[in-house]
Amino acid sequence: MFRPAAQVLVPPLARWRVNPLHVVLLHTALALYAAELIRRGDRLAPALLLQVKTLLDGLDGQLARATGQTTATGRYLDTEMDLVANAALNVAIAGRTGWALTLLQSLILSVDYLWEREYRAARGQIFREAPAQAGDHPQVLALLEAVYAAYFVPQERLLARLFEARLRGAAGGTPTPADQHAYTPLGALTLSANLGLATQLLVLGACVLAGRPGWYHRSLGLQAAALLGTQLWREGRVQRLRARRA
Repeated sequence: MFRPAAQVLVPPLARWRVNPLHVVLLHTALALYAAELIRRGDRLAPALLLQVKTLLDGLDGQLARATGQTTATGRYLDTEMDLVANAALNVAIAGRTGWALTLLQSLILSVDYLWEREYRAARGQIFREAPAQAGDHPQVLALLEAVYAAYFVPQERLLARLFEARLRGAAGGTPTPADQHAYTPLGALTLSANLGLATQLLVLGACVLAGRPGWYHRSLGLQAAALLGTQLWREGRVQRLRARRA
């Protein structure tokens, strides 16, 4: 829904030479304003702002690719501004507990990232094209890399090692290419992709509109449970493959 709508905006913004980084800063500002409105108890305005944020969040990457402005700075900035926005929204709803909920939300989003990486690696596909280096700001990039390394990298390493260990356990040792293929079904990737940030903000917006923003945080537990069940299904696929080989 959001991606096709964002695509419509790419040609005019490209003609106007809009900088994708400015789009990132704009949708972050909208999310922060939405968080303040939620804190005040507003409903319709923040719910709508969150969907505009999602639209622009999908637009910045498309605009960067269409205009040859993909940079490492842009990728890091987009990811980290999403974190800032998510933290502000969660704290606006749950106070200090919002920080812990932001971490849970980040872990759910990291699973999506890692499962897509596993899926493509098992099939010999390129996960993400390397960004162009032209246009990067060395000092800004160094700062963004440091923030990413401090917050996101530990989560990704922990989850990646867990998934690898579970695969080895299910395969009874070093996994074969067939094991890796069985461990990364399209169904699991589809589930995790549909728990991405666009869905998170859509659900949050619906809860805010209903006057029950706290329901969104309850949904995080259900999402985590769904991912856990899917992980067990992934392992079961490998075990059944191993049994058939035996």
